Amino acid sequence: MTLNYIWVAFIVIAFAVATCRLIFFHDTDVFTEIVTSTFSAARAGFDVSIGLTGILSLWLGLMKIGERAGLVGAFARLAAPVFGRLFPGVPAGHPAAGSIFMNISANMLGLDNAATPIGLRAMQQLQELNPRKDTASDAMIMFLNLNASGLTVVPITIMMYRAQYGAANPADVFLPILLTTTVATLTAIIAVALMQRINLMHRSLIGFFAGTAAFIGGLVWLFRTLPSEQVSLCSTVAANVLLFTIICGFIVAGVRKRLNVYETFIEGAKEGFGTAIRIVPYLVAILVAVGVFRASGAMGLLIDGLRWTVDAIGWDTSFVEGLPTLLMKPLSGSGSRGMMLDAMGTYGADSFVGRLACVAQGSTDTAFYIVAVYYGSVAIRRTRYTIPCALIADLAGAITAILMTYLFFR
Repeated sequence: MTLNYIWVAFIVIAFAVATCRLIFFHDTDVFTEIVTSTFSAARAGFDVSIGLTGILSLWLGLMKIGERAGLVGAFARLAAPVFGRLFPGVPAGHPAAGSIFMNISANMLGLDNAATPIGLRAMQQLQELNPRKDTASDAMIMFLNLNASGLTVVPITIMMYRAQYGAANPADVFLPILLTTTVATLTAIIAVALMQRINLMHRSLIGFFAGTAAFIGGLVWLFRTLPSEQVSLCSTVAANVLLFTIICGFIVAGVRKRLNVYETFIEGAKEGFGTAIRIVPYLVAILVAVGVFRASGAMGLLIDGLRWTVDAIGWDTSFVEGLPTLLMKPLSGSGSRGMMLDAMGTYGADSFVGRLACVAQGSTDTAFYIVAVYYGSVAIRRTRYTIPCALIADLAGAITAILMTYLFFR
């Protein structure tokens, strides 16, 4: 029901703000802009869904080979000590655990094109275990929040954008983003664990968190030792080598199992088209709501109100110009990306605001988009406490992004 209230609130608030602009400020264009935004947002939702079709077909085909070859089951057994605690409703060795493990790994490495299809496959497998087909299960909620918190170890895209906008050191946001997204992910895990009464002090989870901290520490050390211009290049090469290695590994494993690899791939790929079509209405709904909220001027009023509040308290207002990216991040990935690029174009890639926008962009993933796509793919209507927990993680990520930017760049 949370998503229902938020969706209605976006549209009602947009109508109220637009009506005030028309009556009190004689802005005769505002409703035209809102209606235009509904058409463009609806088209964008459809385009995104269709654009996912090829990627979904590719990776669902590969996942089918991986399942038949036993690789997904091997990943499930590898992840069992940790995921058995975080996802107690998923039986040991179930393929869903392997898909979740692969999805999170792809997200951490910035492999978005692989992560989404694998995540949708994981949702389908979790739905098979779900006794209430229209309601999110505990395992689904934990999985969605891990995705929405957006733990990304290698922010390749952001570093590429910074290079395009003339940053002296495009990789200087690497460490702030890494620390920020880690805080957001830990917050998401803790929030969901409290709701589901999961004991995070179990030795397997403590070992996992300690190992993750050691891994991140190693990356920080590597980042410090590499020349700055080599960080982005090495990250890109390593990610793409790993991606193609996974593809080849699945195919080789299928051949060793004497599968008809081509036919198995086609069987899995056919599922991609149906999945892409199922998520169209969910994407259109959320993108239209966000679009009218922006077009009405409600987003601008929110930013102005925050700026006035910060100034009235007597705090430094330098970070306020970076808030559009932070506020847009949970709502729209393309919208927050546009805000980030606008900040770098207006203030400079190496300005405080430009760097804050980049750290904000890498802090978390797009919660409402993920909820729409992932839950929409399996027709989940009752999201329970998924969104409140995701927004708590977003808030933690936003606060940490501001603090890290002050720490590193002021």
